[in-house]
Amino acid sequence: MKMHRRAWGALAGGLCACAVVATAYSAVSEVIAVGTMAHSELVGGPATVTMRKLTIAPGEVLPWHYHPGAGAFTVVTSGVLNLEDGCGSEVVYTPGQAFLESPYRVHRGKNLTSEPVVTAQTFIVPAGEGTTVQTGQQFCGAPRDRDECRGGGWEAFDFPRNFANQGDCLQYVIKGR
Repeated sequence: MKMHRRAWGALAGGLCACAVVATAYSAVSEVIAVGTMAHSELVGGPATVTMRKLTIAPGEVLPWHYHPGAGAFTVVTSGVLNLEDGCGSEVVYTPGQAFLESPYRVHRGKNLTSEPVVTAQTFIVPAGEGTTVQTGQQFCGAPRDRDECRGGGWEAFDFPRNFANQGDCLQYVIKGR
């Protein structure tokens, strides 16, 4: 099979991003597969698809981060995962539960138990982008939908930017920027 230089670059970029993220904490990130798509509706152009297994050690709290592109499609395969949202909420997931780590939404995973947490994840990102970006601190954002902008909700968001008013927040959700 012949691969174009651009595809190789995307593949290398995706693998490098995973390796960088894996060294930032003690969780073990095992890349299962990486492939390219000529076009993905989810990212509006060429895309890299990465599948990985992530194992989070007992007591470990991952750094604050977000996932570009379509976010991270995640399935808990064993253990109990606490997912803390940068805006302050926290949800607990158990084996067999699947969820979307919303694109550009700052969050962190936590293993508050004495058993490892294992997840299977799929990332769809614009070609050449990594799967995970660490923020170094907690942020609230980006809004997932219009409802989060309403009733003064727009004031809570500080990532990727602050909003001037509810209309500004709504436009961000509608246009994706």
